[in-house]
Amino acid sequence: MIKIISAISILSSLLLGVDGYEVYKKNCASCHIEIMKKAEMMKKFSTLKAPPMIQVALRLKENIIIRNEDEDVHRHLFMLFVKNYIENPSIDYIMCHPQAIDTFGVMKSIKGLSQEEKEAVAYWIYDRYEDVDFE
Repeated sequence: MIKIISAISILSSLLLGVDGYEVYKKNCASCHIEIMKKAEMMKKFSTLKAPPMIQVALRLKENIIIRNEDEDVHRHLFMLFVKNYIENPSIDYIMCHPQAIDTFGVMKSIKGLSQEEKEAVAYWIYDRYEDVDFE
């Protein structure tokens, strides 16, 4: 089933002309480094603008808990959260470690993205860090 959803997201991106990685590079990469090792992050922590995207993705996946462990439902809830949080970040919904909140605060709202762009970047974030460890 997860392969079907991944295929649908890729097909949707092609049909809509929206590439989640391009949305990330244009709107997120200036603050969220795409990937870095945990040891490197700890060395550079005070110079980062925001947590690396790998840490954000893995933290969200860890904190979005569903009772029946259905991957499709988990993925859907992840997408809903990301699409909403991009435009409406709030301390009430933050899932970062307390140290990250103290250091970086709450993310600034990114206004002006279309639903397709928000969906494409949410899919990209979920898929990009599938089976990737933050070690």
